[in-house]
Amino acid sequence: MPEPVYRSILLKLSGEVLSGEQDFGIDPQMASALAQEIKSIYDLNIRIGLIIGAGNIFRGMEAATKGMERVTGDYLGMLATIMNAISLQDALENIGVPTRTLSAITVSQISEPYIRRRALRHQEKNRVVIVAGGTGNPYFTTDTAAALRATELKAEILLKATKVDGVYDKDPVKNSDAVKYDNITFKDILDKNLRVMDLTAITLCKENNLPIRIFNINNSKDLKKIVLGSNIGTLVKD
Repeated sequence: MPEPVYRSILLKLSGEVLSGEQDFGIDPQMASALAQEIKSIYDLNIRIGLIIGAGNIFRGMEAATKGMERVTGDYLGMLATIMNAISLQDALENIGVPTRTLSAITVSQISEPYIRRRALRHQEKNRVVIVAGGTGNPYFTTDTAAALRATELKAEILLKATKVDGVYDKDPVKNSDAVKYDNITFKDILDKNLRVMDLTAITLCKENNLPIRIFNINNSKDLKKIVLGSNIGTLVKD
């Protein structure tokens, strides 16, 4: 087997992926399938940081458009990420992968507080570190949290796992002629206003020279192939 091209990664999972074929909530079978994908790279002795969105449970911005205060909605979204994190932690530990959940919001009964040095220490002990609670502040998405934690935890790349197999020049669901990019720069992402991640996350990755790869997590074994060097999905870098 070829050697991994990365030794430390931050995997960002969209909350919608965790719902599986459902429109809402957490599908235990999907959580188990995701755990197997993560285990496939854990077995390669790679340091793994993990962040999960909350779109399968709650979206603060959508709630704000319906009358809820934005700050309240964002905090509810952060709590939803903790639910997703604990679900995936359970699935990982069921297959023998040691895991720790650290949260930017203190929920001491089910997670540790996020402290950078503690997170790094867990990774040194070969544990998967799941970071929940976003950044702990409203007005920031889990994309921004992923970019921030990837930088803090010295990840070599941010892998954004979604239901889409890369970056397109327009919505591939609505446009059959949409063109997929194999490689694209941060500048082009910003200039073309492509909705890869929010602007804060893109800017943070650009300033810290942190590449991003967007891929479809539903394609079995693609995560492992990427870690081993395959050009799957879309690579964003300068």
